Amino acid sequence: MTSPASLTDIIQRRRTVRRFQPTPVPRSVVEGLLELAVQAPSAHNSQPWRFVVLYEEKTRRDMALAMADALRERRLGDGDAPGDVEADAARSIERITGAPVALLLCMSESDLDRYPDAARTRAEHHLAIQSTALAAGHLLLAAEEAGLGAFWLCAPMFAQDVVCDMLGLPDCWAPQALILLGHPDENSSPRSRKDMKEVVQWR
Repeated sequence: MTSPASLTDIIQRRRTVRRFQPTPVPRSVVEGLLELAVQAPSAHNSQPWRFVVLYEEKTRRDMALAMADALRERRLGDGDAPGDVEADAARSIERITGAPVALLLCMSESDLDRYPDAARTRAEHHLAIQSTALAAGHLLLAAEEAGLGAFWLCAPMFAQDVVCDMLGLPDCWAPQALILLGHPDENSSPRSRKDMKEVVQWR
């Protein structure tokens, strides 16, 4: 019998997974991951994270197609080559529809502190973003511990209006990322990390 992996093992083992097996992920497993995600710390205990579980295949496909249409419109408007745009859109559709589960991570500002000045209001907004990202970090590590692969996809940030309209989300829910989940169908190699001397200062 093998001993449970330590937190250090889980952090070092975690890799981004872009291709998944078609094996379904039980709803109970997803619920367990979310329960761990919401244990993350948050500024003022505001808990600004919100999740939409895209569990049905049709919902994931509709989302993928809607986001691809937005991508095409904006990139073609930028003057990008149509072939490059179409390849990017096709890749996005394939990734989203190829995952057994997709979690839309949103941020809500409904419970944040309010200030009369712009500087503190802006800071509070950034605190909500940081807190929401912490919940996502918890979820990614929980997925690794559960033997699942995960892929953090930032595309919803570039199509927030489209995503909100398609899912009928409350006005205060701002899409931040799409986290794709499933059993890995690839062996991901570690990406290089910057040297500690580049990212750490001791004073």
